[in-house]
Amino acid sequence: VIVPLYNEAESLPELTAWIERVMKDNNFTYEILFINDGSTDESWDVIKDLQSKNDCVKGVCFRRNYGKSPALNTGFQRAQGDVVITMDADLQDSPDEIPELYRMITQEGYDLVSGWKKKRYDPLSKTIPTKLFNATARAVSGIYLHDFNCGLKAYRKKVVKHIEVYGDMHRYIPFLAKAAGFKKIGEKVVQHQARKYGVTKFGLNRFVNGYLDLATLWFQTKFGIKPMHFF
Repeated sequence: VIVPLYNEAESLPELTAWIERVMKDNNFTYEILFINDGSTDESWDVIKDLQSKNDCVKGVCFRRNYGKSPALNTGFQRAQGDVVITMDADLQDSPDEIPELYRMITQEGYDLVSGWKKKRYDPLSKTIPTKLFNATARAVSGIYLHDFNCGLKAYRKKVVKHIEVYGDMHRYIPFLAKAAGFKKIGEKVVQHQARKYGVTKFGLNRFVNGYLDLATLWFQTKFGIKPMHFF
């Protein structure tokens, strides 16, 4: 379970205990990889304390804030499990979804399963741009997902070892996976929780950057193999 985070010290003990309970109830062997993306609060101290209490908890600490994509990419490089789950650290993603996501990968043969927060507890300033973004991403990528940017996803190990997530491309991981030849991509309606601690990291600048990244990815996939077609 890869958990990228920035200033989420308050939520980490509760999230860890929740993941531990789900894993034990389902007899899963597991690891939790916390990727601390340059937090300025006590997140790293909390992670170190959690590590001292549970050998399954591991942590990586960036010296500064690089962004979610580099954090996920680092987690992908270090992950050892046959099934990789990603989730946000703010307790808005439910670890109770893990068993079914695991089943969809191992039994139904999906390469990637993306969560769909059908009922969201976010302000309109976030939900409306998100709907516009997802509609555009569906049209450009040809992948019919309702929620490309949902932090809760499950992957076959081969997928995370064959893609590179850079810049702000975490929004387009399904697109990256498809471009790498992993075409069985599905989605699952997942529970979305209201934020319990801290504040959202979402801003309209991320929305604008998302469209720029989508244009870049479309250009690379369309003309990367036969660049002379551009001319």
